[in-house]
Amino acid sequence: MLELPAALGFLRSDVSGTHQQWDEIQIRSLAKRLGYDLRKTVVFNATTDRPVQRLCTLLVALGVDALIVPSAAHFEGEEVPADLVTVANICTVKPESTFPRRGDPPDPPRSDAQQRL
Repeated sequence: MLELPAALGFLRSDVSGTHQQWDEIQIRSLAKRLGYDLRKTVVFNATTDRPVQRLCTLLVALGVDALIVPSAAHFEGEEVPADLVTVANICTVKPESTFPRRGDPPDPPRSDAQQRL
């Protein structure tokens, strides 16, 4: 039997408000439709310190392939953080979209002097 790629759900309780339970259902539903094994859903709020760094750490530590969120509104600035896209695919429920993992950016070209060292 094939093992499904793993995903982590994420939402901010202050953004979801009274719709938090519905957002969690939507995360589970999208994970299933996209073929992910949703391991758990992490809930932060507006006072969570360094949320992007914490999410990156969790994604790497758990070895998951994707992070699924209700919308980009759950991120500061309402945009998918570039740091997250370096460690996992980011999937949003509304609008349904996937931001594929890009990995680390390539090293900048080295000068001739640097290449001789």
